[in-house]
Amino acid sequence: MIDPHGLSTSPFERASVAVVGAAESDLGHCAPGTSPVDLMAQASLRALSDAGLGLKDVDAVFCATSQIRFATTALCEYLGVHPRTHDGTQMGGSSFMTHMAQACAALERGQCEVALIAYGSTQRSVSRAAASPREFNPYETPYQPVLPISAYAMAAARHMHEFGTTRTHLASVAVAARQWALMNPVAWEKEPLTLEQALASRMVSSPLTLRDCCLVTDGGGALILTRGDRARHLQKAPVYVLGFAQELSHLSISNMPDLTTTGAKITGLAAMKMAGVTPGSFDLAMLYDAFTINTILFLEDLGFCQKGEGGPFVASGAIAPGGSLAVNTNGGGLSYCHPGMYGLLLLIEAVRQIRGECGVRQVPGCELAVAHGNGGVLSTQATVVLGAVHD
Repeated sequence: MIDPHGLSTSPFERASVAVVGAAESDLGHCAPGTSPVDLMAQASLRALSDAGLGLKDVDAVFCATSQIRFATTALCEYLGVHPRTHDGTQMGGSSFMTHMAQACAALERGQCEVALIAYGSTQRSVSRAAASPREFNPYETPYQPVLPISAYAMAAARHMHEFGTTRTHLASVAVAARQWALMNPVAWEKEPLTLEQALASRMVSSPLTLRDCCLVTDGGGALILTRGDRARHLQKAPVYVLGFAQELSHLSISNMPDLTTTGAKITGLAAMKMAGVTPGSFDLAMLYDAFTINTILFLEDLGFCQKGEGGPFVASGAIAPGGSLAVNTNGGGLSYCHPGMYGLLLLIEAVRQIRGECGVRQVPGCELAVAHGNGGVLSTQATVVLGAVHD
């Protein structure tokens, strides 16, 4: 389908950029002396190997980390690459969806041939506080919030007040994530989690308990993108970028316009419109689950259920293995890994699921996935639609 200006409006005709390589670095608790750049480089080399390409092919680099001011420059020096284009946009956990959009634009304009997106963090080894130091906020810091947890607890408490969401609903998200993680050999958590255990876990910032909060791990990942015409001749089946969008709404949680509605409501609609799909089209949803309330908010805002119905939706078993919607099949930030800024890992799992590489956790017939990133305290949101395209 072509519009009057000659531009393709069908996702299957406009799929001009594809992911051709995807890999994690070592995850969990890395060896002493490991740096974030070590992890970015390790993941980059693995992703290039996955694509059947080498460092000599890379001419665009995109990365961000909270631990290094000049992340892209540091990685390029480490790898010995001299890209034609590069960017280190830092938007928290949604940065990598934004990097993907930037890489697509550069590839489509002919500014590069092969783009690398990478991330690495040693936040478990050096402590979360050292990896992501908090800035002084004159309106919030005097009240001594435990950030970011207290900010997400405010959103959860408001959702409970407005819609009757319960701690059992929140715990159901954690239990579903653990069920998926038990099928992932590299997931941090190795033991089953019952609803009763989740509810009985230590309170951290009411109403969020320990099991409502993400892991604190080291780790990283990388993706390799190229134009669709080249992608078809590489060693792995290409996964096409069909749509993307980004949004920011606030920096501090006290300035969030509505604690129960995130920017995902805007980015999801825009990314799906670009891709020409609807929420009912997806085989997989990879949602940034730094906290259990995130999953509920994003399910609602992306259109998988109505606003206020996220709690009963997850409690029904809909997002657990065997449910009606596969969500966070790697185990998520709650049970798989969460190295500070988690968005790139969402994209890696989506790519692997569409390729059919996920073993016992594989979603049958997975051809269309949405990956949604979140940064700050529900501050920045970015959505990417990925899919298989058949000739």
